[in-house]
Amino acid sequence: MILLQIALYAVLSVVLMSDTPERPEMYYADTSYGRPFAKDPDVAWFNGRCLMYYSLNRGQAGFAIGIAESRDLVNWTKVGEVLPAAEYETKGLAAPAAFVRDGRLHLFYQTYDNGRRDAICHAVSQDGIHFTRNETNPIFRPTGDWNCGRAIDADVIEHEGRLLLYCATRDPEMKIQMLVVAAAPADSDYGRDQWTQLCDRPILEPQLPWEKRCVEAPAVCRYQGRLYMFYAGGYNNEPQQIGCAVSTDGVSWKRLSDHPLLPHGQADAWNACESGHPGIFEDRDGRMYLFFQGNRDNGASWYLSMMRVAWDDAGHPYLIRQPGGQAFRLK
Repeated sequence: MILLQIALYAVLSVVLMSDTPERPEMYYADTSYGRPFAKDPDVAWFNGRCLMYYSLNRGQAGFAIGIAESRDLVNWTKVGEVLPAAEYETKGLAAPAAFVRDGRLHLFYQTYDNGRRDAICHAVSQDGIHFTRNETNPIFRPTGDWNCGRAIDADVIEHEGRLLLYCATRDPEMKIQMLVVAAAPADSDYGRDQWTQLCDRPILEPQLPWEKRCVEAPAVCRYQGRLYMFYAGGYNNEPQQIGCAVSTDGVSWKRLSDHPLLPHGQADAWNACESGHPGIFEDRDGRMYLFFQGNRDNGASWYLSMMRVAWDDAGHPYLIRQPGGQAFRLK
């Protein structure tokens, strides 16, 4: 049955073609459940292939995580799903973050559609397709009277001997989305008692006009000894756009610009309504790529794309679009 499902996924979900003006080189959505839908991408190299994990809307069956594979980062074929399997995932799971360490792929993800009770969970895999849940799930939700206790949109990086877990939370009134960070020993079992919250206030919160009331979806990488965070500003289709901040310790962050690094597209573009929810991937040759989501129909469909990340002489990132080589630089 599993092999039959994977074969069906491969037939139903490949790179989708469209007459959308200025369609990017990578343009992927999952059509397994009808309308094109793939959100919240994160990519890892594991067991000889690139695996992309993303949020998948299965209609009345709820949200789950889709898995696609690629050899070139452009053409993707669906190879599996991570479906709800525990009581705390009954309403769904979403926003995956893949982290490879010691020959295993760790998946950090959120429970879905539980309001202020959504939290970050952890699972581990030997093949990147089948996962074993952490027995202590959910492993993290923030504390403090400045937030509501909710945790979504995880990302994890190993830095200076420990794991840093980034995620988004909201204020007690559930209106303002902002970021929080926790740490665990790098050689831990990732269980709930291993994570220590490192902040008593948001590490990044909406302050700029384009960020509106939302900063979410942190995606962190390392370059020349510093940490860089690509993040989403604005709720979906407000429009959501992508900014960048820098840190030396992973806790204190400074924006590199008052403007988004990657704005939404023009009115006739595939991402006219949004360029959002970044995911950073460093390939085996050291090249970095920024994956993100977009649409031009206010969320009736959702597609994924990516751009190459390059660095200028000041150590600041910029993005290169394919095809065409258009560069997006900080203002």
